[in-house]
Amino acid sequence: MDPIKNQISAIDPLTIDPVAEPNGEEALHKILSGTTVFSDSRPIASVTSLEQRRRRKAQIAGGLLLGAAAVTAGVLVAANFGSINTAPAPAVTVTSTEATPTPSVSVTPTPTPTPSVTPTATPIVAGPVTLPPVAPTIPAVAPTPVSTTTQPPLPVATSQTFTFPDGHISFTYPVGWSVRPEQGPSAGATILDGTGAEVAFMNSGFYGDGTGGPVTRTVYDRAVVPGLTDTSGNPVEFGFAANQARYVPYGAPADSAPVLDPPSYFMDLRIASELQPGETGSGSNQILMPNGYMSARVIFDINKQPAFATPEAAKAWMGSAQYGQLKSMLMSVSYK
Repeated sequence: MDPIKNQISAIDPLTIDPVAEPNGEEALHKILSGTTVFSDSRPIASVTSLEQRRRRKAQIAGGLLLGAAAVTAGVLVAANFGSINTAPAPAVTVTSTEATPTPSVSVTPTPTPTPSVTPTATPIVAGPVTLPPVAPTIPAVAPTPVSTTTQPPLPVATSQTFTFPDGHISFTYPVGWSVRPEQGPSAGATILDGTGAEVAFMNSGFYGDGTGGPVTRTVYDRAVVPGLTDTSGNPVEFGFAANQARYVPYGAPADSAPVLDPPSYFMDLRIASELQPGETGSGSNQILMPNGYMSARVIFDINKQPAFATPEAAKAWMGSAQYGQLKSMLMSVSYK
C-alpha cells in the first residue's frame, strides 16, 4: 500500500506553494521599537479570498475521491491474489495555516459512498489427495484340528467261535450266547441264547441212519454254505422250509387222494438234493463228512405243533433278529 499512499500525498494541495508563516518576534520588535504607520494599502495578494477557499475545498474533496478510488482499486487487485483484511480509510483532517487572524477551519469531508463490490469467488482447485497405504488383508487360516485320539477304537466283537474237540467242525455264534458240549458216542453241542433257552443243536462224527416218506415241501428260504461240502463234493445248503406228510388212510378205497398232515417246520443244513420244493421224499439233514456224519439244526418249541400257527406267521418270523442270528450261525459252519 506504500505506492498508493505516496500518490495520495503527492496530490495534496496543502503541500503546493505554502504561504510563509509570519515571524511573531520580528513583528513584536517592530511594534515596540519603531513608529508604526497604519495603512490599508496592504497588498491584496496576501489576503486569502473567499473564491480561493472554495477552490481549495474542491481540490481537497477531489483528492480524497481519487484516494478512495485508488484504495478500492487496490482492494479489487488484492482480492484476486488472496484474502486481505480491509479497514475503512481514516478521516482526513486538513488544518489551514494563514497569516490572517481568521481562525483555522478543520474541514472533515464526507467520503463519497463506495459502491458495494461483490468479489468474484476464486475457484479452489483440489490438489491430489494422498491416502495412507492400506495393509493387504490376509485371509484367516483355520487352525488344523488336533486329533485327541491316539489310535482307532477297537472293533466290538459281535460273535465268538466254537470248535468241536476233534478240530474239524467249527462255527460262530453271537456274543451273549453259550455252547454246552454233549457227551455221548458222538460229539455234540447244544447252543443257548442269552436267556438260556436251547435254540440249536449240532453234532459231528457219528453213525447216521433214519427213515423217510413222501411229503409236500414248501421252501421259504435257502442259501449255499460257502465253507462246507460232503464227501462226494455236493454243496451244502441252509434252508427254512415246511414238510407235510402225504399218506392214504388205512382202509380207504383204492385210488383215494392222499391226506396231508399239518406242516412240520425245519431250519437246518442239508445237501441241495434234500431241499427241493414240491412233492418229494422227506429226506434227511445228515451230511457225510470225512470224519463221519454231521448235522446242524434249529430247535423249535416241541410244545407248539406246528411251530407257527400259519405260513404267514412263519414268513413274519423271518424278519426278526433271532432269525438273522440263527441263519448267520448255520451259514458259518465249516470243516477242515
